[in-house]
Amino acid sequence: MTIMVGGFMGIGTPSRLVEALLESGVRDLTLIANDTAFVDTGIGPLIVNGRVRKVIASHIGTNPETGRRMISGEMDVVLVPQGTLIEQIRCGGAGLGGFLTPTGVGTVVEEGKQTLTLDGKTWLLERPLRADLALIRAHRCDTLGNLTYQLSARNFNPLIALAADITLVEPDELVETGELQPDHIVTPGAVIDHIIVSQESK
Repeated sequence: MTIMVGGFMGIGTPSRLVEALLESGVRDLTLIANDTAFVDTGIGPLIVNGRVRKVIASHIGTNPETGRRMISGEMDVVLVPQGTLIEQIRCGGAGLGGFLTPTGVGTVVEEGKQTLTLDGKTWLLERPLRADLALIRAHRCDTLGNLTYQLSARNFNPLIALAADITLVEPDELVETGELQPDHIVTPGAVIDHIIVSQESK
């Protein structure tokens, strides 16, 4: 199973949903996220407890267990430049076939990828990313699933919400429909499949 998880170094990560995933006993996950956070934060506990077979991320340096498992061969790690990663996710959500970027040309990032030359410049074709399941976090959510975010906790969450077959949201606060200002809504409820309210939610 491929799962995308929102967050940036644990900020904006749906921690209760990650805990529930850990408690479910699921294994051999392919995990797509900006980073692997820390051993005890964000998606880190999934890696520490051996639930992940493959990680696609832009940064792993703050979680030494990710590096250890990569070096030992216990887990595959695909490092992707951050801008490329989020654009792959955006393309997956938009139904696009991919995009062209000069980032990574002439480096290990280019290995195994199709290149094109346009107007004398070399570009990499980066393919879209999608997941079976997306786990995101929002600040406020109404009963129809319309979402708002708070400050930097917004990060990857809105785009990840669009790039999976099923999207679960963990809101900080659940409100009645009509309580959110329409121009404050970032993610429409039409793309949210399940609202998971934790005991910590208001």
